[in-house]
Amino acid sequence: MSDLTNKSCKDLPADTPQLTGAALDEMTAQISSEWSVDGDTLTRRYKTKGFAKALMLVNGVGYLAEAEDHHPDIKLGYGYAEVSFTTHSVGGLSENDFICAAKLDAMFG
Repeated sequence: MSDLTNKSCKDLPADTPQLTGAALDEMTAQISSEWSVDGDTLTRRYKTKGFAKALMLVNGVGYLAEAEDHHPDIKLGYGYAEVSFTTHSVGGLSENDFICAAKLDAMFG
């Protein structure tokens, strides 16, 4: 399990630099390869059997998001849920996004 799961998200002021280069690569290496970085967004698509299981997954994501006070964009449909994180205050990816991704990895594999 990633040591990111032992951390908590924190408020980041607007002048906090977003992750790039080696720092971004280091964070990416600590989460499932199912996550992808596209510009300033970290996204994973979960496949489920049916709508009800996708909805249960989304409820788990919502619980984590409230606990960490770091909220993703979520797409929900029959047999899938797609979760995307970014840190708006820094204009890109931060450690907070990877903390949440690692915690979702621990929750849902």
